[in-house]
Amino acid sequence: MSAPVSGPGSAPQAPGREPVRRGLPRMSRTARQHAPITATGLVVKVVLLGLVAGIAIWAAFPLIEAEHWLALGVLAVTTAGLFYLYLSRRHIPAKYLVPGTLFLIAFQVFPVLYTASTAFTNFGDGHRGSKDDAIVAVQTASVKQVPGSTEYNLTIATTGDPATGSLTFLLSDPKSKEVFAGDADGLRKLDAADVEVSSLSGKITAADGYTLLNIGQASSRSDAITALIVPTDDGAIRSNGLTRAYEGKAIRAYDAACDCVKDSETGKTWTADEDSGSFVAADGERLAQGWKVGVGLKNFATVLTDRNISGPFFGTLAWNFAFAIGSTGLTFLLGMAIALALHSPRMRGTNLYRMVLILPYAMPSFAMLLIWRDMFNTDFGLLNNLFGLDVDWFGGNWSARIAVVLVQLWLGYPYMFLVATGALQAIPRELTEATSVDGASPWQSFRAVTLPLLLVALSPLLIASFAFNFNNVNAILFTTEGGPFAPDNPTNGATDLLITYTYRLAFGAQGAEFGLAATVSIFIFAIVATVSAISFRRTRKQEEVYS
Repeated sequence: MSAPVSGPGSAPQAPGREPVRRGLPRMSRTARQHAPITATGLVVKVVLLGLVAGIAIWAAFPLIEAEHWLALGVLAVTTAGLFYLYLSRRHIPAKYLVPGTLFLIAFQVFPVLYTASTAFTNFGDGHRGSKDDAIVAVQTASVKQVPGSTEYNLTIATTGDPATGSLTFLLSDPKSKEVFAGDADGLRKLDAADVEVSSLSGKITAADGYTLLNIGQASSRSDAITALIVPTDDGAIRSNGLTRAYEGKAIRAYDAACDCVKDSETGKTWTADEDSGSFVAADGERLAQGWKVGVGLKNFATVLTDRNISGPFFGTLAWNFAFAIGSTGLTFLLGMAIALALHSPRMRGTNLYRMVLILPYAMPSFAMLLIWRDMFNTDFGLLNNLFGLDVDWFGGNWSARIAVVLVQLWLGYPYMFLVATGALQAIPRELTEATSVDGASPWQSFRAVTLPLLLVALSPLLIASFAFNFNNVNAILFTTEGGPFAPDNPTNGATDLLITYTYRLAFGAQGAEFGLAATVSIFIFAIVATVSAISFRRTRKQEEVYS
């Protein structure tokens, strides 16, 4: 057995004995747990834990008011767990893992689960709250002024910004001289000492805690003022212009005995349908005010079988695949071609070329999309004027689709150029030189060596680019806005992707349908996840071949 070798300047070690460790002594786990905390670290810990406590207290009050006891319990346990974790000297790895895990749950897991749960409901316009909320909405919406109704002097006010703040009716009774504040939550009596009332008009001219709107500000929000209904014990208060209001009577009332709504003027009855969350008359008429209920797989069946939705859905799905594959493939081919050209040892000034070529990548994409939209303008756009064309780019289905793909090509090739340049520099030149020695042409060398190695390195990025382009809402909304639209189908355009179609379902002018939009979102997730899983599996096989 040979003697142990000693390094320069080190003492010889006896055979069979562990070498002496040089440098700083290693701190034991016990010593690490009892190491003193610096003053700065203590201040940071106190501030962060104080922020956690503040957020927990702020979130607790709405949960208590809404009686969400399960959510309140989760909040309390989570807060207590964080305090225990960061006030103790144990569980060092958890101190690093827990923040990321909480953010993952809050910003990824919870939104996905909430979206999935919404897909099994009728949540949307007219179906947002409970059945009790729907009954109140039905009754207040049917309020009419009747002989003898109390009239008020009206002042419009807000509790915030005059343009966006929540509206409040400040009311003064000309007979009793009492003053009130009313909003969607009900009517509240005000202390006379907190308001100022004009002796001439009888209107409230100042009130503590409220911002009064002038005529111009109130006129700009006339629709919201007209829609505001203040529920009262005897009916509801509605505005009559901008300076007067009245307390009317509801002509429609809920009858618990028949679980229905009755109209006192016409005698018509709408019976509650628990399956759809609506009040339905014998002739099939449904009241606009409904409530949120679970509908099972109805939304999924609607997407697949309803011609008004399934037709646009499958057509949009086909174009969505074409757009994502075309955008990803064309940007990859152009970026790789430029990277190959600049990778040649015979090319001069490559740094200057690279700086110029990545300019589209350095500019804000939304600004460039708006500029490209103007460049495609039929009358004064740069492309038509420069090349002497007369093409209505956004007026035809295929011209609009070609336009958005060209815009994506310009925006996306710099990214592919950068990643392809990095991958090419990682490929040993000896491999391509060896193929040349064997008599292979440059094309054969590229196809047999360079391209396979590039694909092994870039396949994950190509999959990510496909997923991004599949849901590239900005590319459509900032250029074509989904158009052109068929005259008989204003909800789905020729360049709409599934994500923009979903956006229009959820927030379109025809009324929000969040449940249906969530269903389409699940389809999108399933499609992208399936394509990504298959692609990654093929990528692993490529890695095994070329490893």
